[in-house]
Amino acid sequence: MQKRKIPMRKCIASNKMKPKKEMIRIVKNKEGEISIDPSGKVAGRGAYISIDPLIVKVAWDKRILDCTFETALADPFYQELLDYVTRQKARMSL
Repeated sequence: MQKRKIPMRKCIASNKMKPKKEMIRIVKNKEGEISIDPSGKVAGRGAYISIDPLIVKVAWDKRILDCTFETALADPFYQELLDYVTRQKARMSL
């Protein structure tokens, strides 16, 4: 039986390649709205970040998503992302 290929993506904060299932996609649509994409299928330009609260905090401190999407993101978006990642990390550990 043939092994399935695991899709890999690069984290924008840590610059490490990880399996796609261990990442969260953040997407910018045509209207310029930035949102979390749990399904990974929303149309628009996407960037991946690891499901790790420490990495999200580094991205927040360095404003990495601002540079990636060439826009100024407010702190509530980063807080929402941090909360989402924390919940997903807890779900993965069950």
